[in-house]
Amino acid sequence: MIRHKGSVAAVVVLAALVSGGWFLQRETEPAGSVYQQARLFDDVLAHVADYYVDSLDERQLYQMAIDGMLDQLKDPYSVFLRPDDFRQLSEATTGNYSGLGIQIDVRGGWITVVAPLPDTPAERAGIQTGDRIVALDGKSTEGWKQDSAVKALRGPAGTTADLQIRRAGIDKPIAYKLTRATIHIRSVDPRLTMMLTDRVGFISLNPVSESSAREVAQAIDTLLKQGMKSLIFDLRGNPGGLLDQGVAVSDLFLDPGKAIVETRGRAPGSSHEFSDAKPQQWPHLPIVVIVNGGSASAAEIIAGALQDHDRAVLIGTPTFGKGLVQSFWRLTPETGLKLTTARWYTPSGRTIQRITHSEAEQEAQVIAAQRGQDTKVDSSALFHTDAGRTIYGGGGIRPDIYVVADTFTTAERAFIKALGDKIPWYRDALATYALELKEGNRLASPNFTVTPGMVDEIVRRLRAKGADLPDTVIAGARTLISQELGYEAARYVFGRSAEFRRRMADDEQVKRALALADRARSPQDLLTLANTQPAPSTVRNR
Repeated sequence: MIRHKGSVAAVVVLAALVSGGWFLQRETEPAGSVYQQARLFDDVLAHVADYYVDSLDERQLYQMAIDGMLDQLKDPYSVFLRPDDFRQLSEATTGNYSGLGIQIDVRGGWITVVAPLPDTPAERAGIQTGDRIVALDGKSTEGWKQDSAVKALRGPAGTTADLQIRRAGIDKPIAYKLTRATIHIRSVDPRLTMMLTDRVGFISLNPVSESSAREVAQAIDTLLKQGMKSLIFDLRGNPGGLLDQGVAVSDLFLDPGKAIVETRGRAPGSSHEFSDAKPQQWPHLPIVVIVNGGSASAAEIIAGALQDHDRAVLIGTPTFGKGLVQSFWRLTPETGLKLTTARWYTPSGRTIQRITHSEAEQEAQVIAAQRGQDTKVDSSALFHTDAGRTIYGGGGIRPDIYVVADTFTTAERAFIKALGDKIPWYRDALATYALELKEGNRLASPNFTVTPGMVDEIVRRLRAKGADLPDTVIAGARTLISQELGYEAARYVFGRSAEFRRRMADDEQVKRALALADRARSPQDLLTLANTQPAPSTVRNR
C-alpha cells in the first residue's frame, strides 16, 4: 500500500513537473510570440473540436482555418486551391484537359454543339455546329444544365462516350462512339485568325497560356503569307495567365535588351527585371492592340510593354489593372496554394495594379471606364514612352485612343427588361430558328440579310411561349433582334468564323482599329496617324 501511495505521489510530482515545465516554457516566451500564437491556435482548435454544439470533422476545421487566414489578407488572388480549383487552374495555364473537344451550350433544353474544336475527337468524327446531343451513354440529356453536361462529356483520356446526335435535315438520330483524348485549347484560335481586308490581319489572344508565344508567331506567319501588311492584335477579355508567356509574347515584337516588365516583392527572388532576349521577327509590321476592362494580368504586361516602347498603338478602354504576381506551390497531388508575392511595373515605371481600396471599388472603376465614364486621367501619374509620348499611370493600361464599345439603346434596354427571367426563351428562339434555317437551306451566303419576316418569327415564338412584349417594346428592339439572329444563324449555318466576321463588322473598336491599321505603312507611320486622331467623344448609344 505504501508503495502504491508512493507511486501515486511520483506520478503527481511528475505531472506537476511536466505541466510546470509547460507553463514555465509558456511564461518564458515573449508575449504574443509566434510560439505562443501557435499554441493558442491549437488550444482553440481542440476546444472547438471537442465542445462545439455541432459535430465537426477536425480536417474541416483546418480547411476553415486556412480559408480564414487567406481571407484576412484581403487579396482575392491569394487562395488555397482544392481539387476542382486545381484542375481549372491547370486547364487555364496549360490549355489542356481530357474530353471530346466540343464547345456546347444548352438551347431549348438540349445540349447543342456551338463548335467542335480543331483537331479533336469530335471534329475528326464529324460532329457539326448545331448538332444536338440527345443522349450520352444511353441516358437522355434533356433538361441537363451546362455544368452537368461539361462534366459528363469530359473524362480520362482513353475512355469512350456513346453519343446520340440529332442533326438538322436528318430524320433519325446519328450514333457516334468517341474516345476521349487530351485536348489542347489554343490561346490563338485558328478559326478567328483572319484577314479583315487585303492588307490587315486579325489575331485574338485569349488567355495567356504555355503555348501562347508559339501560337502567336505561327498565326502571324500564316497571315503574312496571305498578304498581311498591318496587324490588329485583340487582347480584349483576356484574363491573363502565365508571366513567362506574357514576357515571351512581348519578346516577339521588341528589340533585344528592351525591358518588358519588372516585378517587385518582399521575399528573396521575388523582385526581377524581364527584358527582351531575341531580335524581333517582324520589325516593319504596324500593330494596333485592342484592350478593354477584361484585359488583365499577363495581357496587361504585353499591352504595357508594347505601348511603352512605341511598338504598337492601343485602342479601346482602360484595362482591368491586375498587376499582382501569383506564385504557386503544389501542396498535395491535387491541391495547391496561389499566393500574391510581388507587383508588376511596366518598362516606364507604371504600376499595373489599379489603385483602389477594395475589389468592389476596382470593379466599379472598370465598369465606368467600359461605359466611357472614366476619360479623366491622373496628371500626377505622368510617364513617357521611348519616343517621349505622354502616358498615364495610376493602375491598368490606358489606351492611346479611347474607343467605347457599342452599348444598348434605351429602347433595347427596355426590351431586355421586359424579357426579365425569360431571356433564356429568347436565346432558345434564336438558336432553334437558326437551326431551322440551316435545315431548310434558306441561307445562301454568310452575308445573308436578316429580313423583317425573320424578326417577326422570333417575336411570334417568344409570345407563343408567354412572353408579354408590347408592340412599342418590340419596335425599339428590332435592330437588336436582327443583329443577334444574324450572329446565331451565321454560326449554326456557316460556322464560327462566319459568325465572328459578322460580329467584327458591327464592332466599333475593331472598325476604328481597322481604319487606322489600313492606312499605316510602318510602325512609325502608325504612331503619327494615332497622334492625329480626334480626342474621345462623348459616349453614344447605337
